[in-house]
Amino acid sequence: MSTSASQAMAVTALNVRNMRQRITSSIVALVGITGVVTVLIGVLSISEGFRAVLDLAGSPDVAIVLRGGSSDEMSSGLSQEQTRIIADAKDVARDANGPIASPELYVVVDVPMKSTGTSANVPLRGVSQQAAKLRQDYSIVEGRDFVPGKFEVIAGRGAAQQFAGLVIGNKLRWGTTDWTVVGIFKDRGSVAESEIWTDATVLQGAYNRGASYQSVRAKLRSASAFNSFKDTLTTDPRLNVKVFSEQEYYAEQSRGLRAMVSGIGTTIAVLMGLGAFFAALNTMYSAVSARTREIATLRALGFGGGPVVISVLIESLLLALVGGAIGMLIAYFAFNGIRASTMNWASFSQITFAFTVTPQLLVQGLIYSIVIGLLGGLMPSLRAARMPITTGLREL
Repeated sequence: MSTSASQAMAVTALNVRNMRQRITSSIVALVGITGVVTVLIGVLSISEGFRAVLDLAGSPDVAIVLRGGSSDEMSSGLSQEQTRIIADAKDVARDANGPIASPELYVVVDVPMKSTGTSANVPLRGVSQQAAKLRQDYSIVEGRDFVPGKFEVIAGRGAAQQFAGLVIGNKLRWGTTDWTVVGIFKDRGSVAESEIWTDATVLQGAYNRGASYQSVRAKLRSASAFNSFKDTLTTDPRLNVKVFSEQEYYAEQSRGLRAMVSGIGTTIAVLMGLGAFFAALNTMYSAVSARTREIATLRALGFGGGPVVISVLIESLLLALVGGAIGMLIAYFAFNGIRASTMNWASFSQITFAFTVTPQLLVQGLIYSIVIGLLGGLMPSLRAARMPITTGLREL
């Protein structure tokens, strides 16, 4: 082992043993870094959870068809004849009941939030009997499915957890109609779990929509059939439609909110990171100041400036790593899996999601803490190494 490495190890060991003499300033830096990492991971887990909800809903072999020029279901409109043409396209998969396609209608209803009691916009979706086959992991977890032709609804599991009144047997009044909740369904935590479903024909009558729909969801023979399906519909003179793959549609829906949450999270992390940086900087300056004579004595005994720099940086990094690790643990146990809801501005309705702390976010938080530790220890370590030996030995 080289002389410099041996010296660095010796000085570092001495610094670590003496850290308890600087316990107050060390704890200040530790708490600052822990707080930064916790908040960074917590805020970004909102974006990650929202992304996961929409990604889970996207299947490569399912297409969504809207009216030409529409970017979302709220602004779309299709006639009954157009929905039949879409469902009869050659690339749509079929089973014993015919094309696996669901013409759907989408309205927004007021449902109180459990947490505040204030009204929230919740999607009420009219679907066909084929709708369940277009979701990847759909199943009824409580109660039963709605009966076509009746004013019955089933609620997504996420909606039932976030909004009041979505209990089996309960009656809710939307518009001029009383609706009975008869079941709760799940779909892998996807965006469908934020919705309430009923029979599309019943919803048309209740909201005076005639025979119109807003979208058609269709299962394709395979994911590779999407381009053929899209070309068939967009070149049909009877139609004026826009065709998305389900993955493409939900990626577009989530882009704005994800960018906003990520931007806010990054801004908060940078501001808090500056505070933690100055706390670490102050801690390491205090550590160097308290050991001025000690460092000067080591230099007089032949220890080089390099080992001194390394020892101070390692002490700063140790504080950063411990603070980062604590922040990771706090963020994971405090945030991961928490259910919440937010406004989906594309549809002006609430979407429920769970905060999602991924391994990538944990690593990101740890790297951020290491950067703070390195920057916080760099200048104090250089000051310690450059201090004249005679000046240090005169310090009391």
